[in-house]
Amino acid sequence: MSTVQTMLPAAAHPASLTPAFISRLTALVAAAPDAATRTTDAPYTGAPLADLPISTPDDVEAAFTRARRAQTAWAATPLRERKRIMLRFHDLVLDRRDEALDLMQAESGKTRRDAFLEITDIAINSRYYARSAAKILAPKRRRGAIPLLTHTTELHHPKGVVAIISPWNYPLSMAAGDAIPALMAGNAVVQKPDTQTALTALWALDLMRQAGLPPDIWQMVVGRGSSIGGALMDNANYMMFTGSTASGRQIARDAGERLIGASLELGGKNAMLVLDDADIDRAATGAITACFPSTGQLCVSIERMYVADRIYDEFVAEFAARTKKLQIGAAYDYSIDVGCLTNQSQLETVTAHVDDAVAKGATVLAGGTARPDLGPLFYEPTILADVTPDMTLFEHETFGPVVAIYPFGDVDDAVARANATPYGLNASVWTRDGAKGRAVAARLQSGTVNVNEAFAAAWGSVDAPMGGMGDSGLGRRHGADGILKYTEAQTVAQQRIQGFTPPAGVSYKTWASVLAGSQRLLKGIGAR
Repeated sequence: MSTVQTMLPAAAHPASLTPAFISRLTALVAAAPDAATRTTDAPYTGAPLADLPISTPDDVEAAFTRARRAQTAWAATPLRERKRIMLRFHDLVLDRRDEALDLMQAESGKTRRDAFLEITDIAINSRYYARSAAKILAPKRRRGAIPLLTHTTELHHPKGVVAIISPWNYPLSMAAGDAIPALMAGNAVVQKPDTQTALTALWALDLMRQAGLPPDIWQMVVGRGSSIGGALMDNANYMMFTGSTASGRQIARDAGERLIGASLELGGKNAMLVLDDADIDRAATGAITACFPSTGQLCVSIERMYVADRIYDEFVAEFAARTKKLQIGAAYDYSIDVGCLTNQSQLETVTAHVDDAVAKGATVLAGGTARPDLGPLFYEPTILADVTPDMTLFEHETFGPVVAIYPFGDVDDAVARANATPYGLNASVWTRDGAKGRAVAARLQSGTVNVNEAFAAAWGSVDAPMGGMGDSGLGRRHGADGILKYTEAQTVAQQRIQGFTPPAGVSYKTWASVLAGSQRLLKGIGAR
């Protein structure tokens, strides 16, 4: 075995996930009392976890009706009160983090270390938007058409009811993280979390209501997209989606047909560049963090690595040695390095990609094997060399603990190969020269690029926008963009004294000469 084995925990689920606790969360689903249910399983063991009520299209319609009624009052709620609610939510998330950590591990199979990053992420986001929203959303004076005579103001109004479809891989970050700015902007939210990890999203909803959010302002429906996705789209004033590129294209088409906005974070085939002056020890440590968080099931994790020829052998040896020492297993504490995949479909994809590559000549430097001895969905952290374009994983997203590693000759070669993909979500550059790293980063066609870090530096810089280029999506989360997208911009312009038509007694010809002369004067004095 190339990876250290760690035994499964004695208990199938942590003691905190009592039937009463789970029932309290499932009761928050917007569904009829006699709704059909779906049983979710814990990825670590395959043991049943929860019976979730399944919402129907009629349930979705009813949720939007309640949301629209409540949203008017919520939009009129002073921002200082929204801020107080969000900061109380911030504290509740931190105070009760162990509940969420247990839920995230039980539902997704990730390690506690990876789950804790989601706690940190939500604390940062809730604090940022609580304290920044008032300034970002405040009315702003803009230059008027005629200096001194045109008083122009830019306003931002909430869209209304935002639909959010959030994925299973980061169930707290993607659920609460996208709802926070939508709520702070004065919108109501109807959200469909992935069924597999709905308990974590419902936990966030429960805490937000305990913090003071009115009940109908944020609601959750549960079900397959093929069943209730149409009702979400038909009723939404804006759509926020995180998921596959194929689904994102369809949502973009549907949103375009309805003439509503959409923000889409989609797939990625993220590249890491290790330049010839990189600190090998630091870069190898960073590569572990870049490739295997949440068992590689992270939109911004690295699946392609380009290493300078001069240091390739040394770096690869160090990276492979560290990967082989990673502890893979299940434990509801901080002792494990790598957990398991979340569902059978991901295990099948990872297995198929690695087997295809090996059959066509790829070399396994570490891992490359499923671990049913540990549980049904475990797969070793895997490094592959000699990957060629005829292999499926060369250009297709694997979304698992697998990275392909390639040597490169010079920086131009590395940049060209990193950019040779339709995706453009995240990238990473490693070098001892920060200025050079930033210069290389600016050449990469990627929405975020980290220098001497995997993804957390850019992701955690929530004052800056985050999102993808190309097939990795549309729109941005975080920063001013992350809240303004949930608003309608409005310009209010008041004309005073003299307008754009000639005053009484002045011909249009004379007036045109006056206006033309005024434009030349404004240019001459440097006016914009």
